[in-house]
Amino acid sequence: MDHEQAYGPRPRRRGRKVLFGFVVLLLVLAGLLVVADRVAASVAASTIADEVREQVNRQGAQSAPPEVEVGGFPFLTQVIDGRYERITIRMRDVQGAVQGDVVSLPNLDVDARNVRASLDTLRSGQGDVVAETVNGTATISYQSLAALLDREGLTLGERDGQLAVTAPVDILGQRLTVTGTADIVVGDQGQIALRFDDLNAEGLPAAPLARTLLNNFARSISVDVPLPELPLQLTVREVVPRPEGLAVTADARDVPINSVG
Repeated sequence: MDHEQAYGPRPRRRGRKVLFGFVVLLLVLAGLLVVADRVAASVAASTIADEVREQVNRQGAQSAPPEVEVGGFPFLTQVIDGRYERITIRMRDVQGAVQGDVVSLPNLDVDARNVRASLDTLRSGQGDVVAETVNGTATISYQSLAALLDREGLTLGERDGQLAVTAPVDILGQRLTVTGTADIVVGDQGQIALRFDDLNAEGLPAAPLARTLLNNFARSISVDVPLPELPLQLTVREVVPRPEGLAVTADARDVPINSVG
């Protein structure tokens, strides 16, 4: 009995050491899998960024290098399944000529969901990588819009949720300050138009000609906004004035990410 008491615990200690070593091995392997998973996701993000950059160039536009993040974990199981939860694309300083004029987008954030790409497509490079839904948000600076209107002293901003304008105007020999708001119209194809139909000026002469001149000024600054062509077939759906600029929302469905031109 004394012999067993003396030597009995040793196999248990040895067993604990083996179990501890096995746990450590599992942790190391898990760590390696996580690293491999993140490396694979990084490679995929880099490839998508290159494709988006090529699309922007083909559209005659330009931007800072796109930043891409592939969401969902683990990534490698998404590769095997051929469906990716989310791909986020961040673009900065998007601009391109539109009939000689352009309103640049300081930022454009794109969120692609439920992206389908079979393993065969990834291996061969043949076939489409399709996003079920793509949503984009961008901001148009008021300074950019004011430069498009090209009126000395004119400023734009947000007031009570509306696009507000202030500008000096000479009417019948008087220097007046015009104020008012604009209606923002989004067309069926995503075109944006500004319509200044409600302008006033303190001290405006009562003569009908003065009101006619003010209306003419309103028409002269009511313009279509020449946005650069958006990547990934994005079409503008809504434009809302915010303190930092016009917030643009765009979307698209069933978009082939790797073949849109």
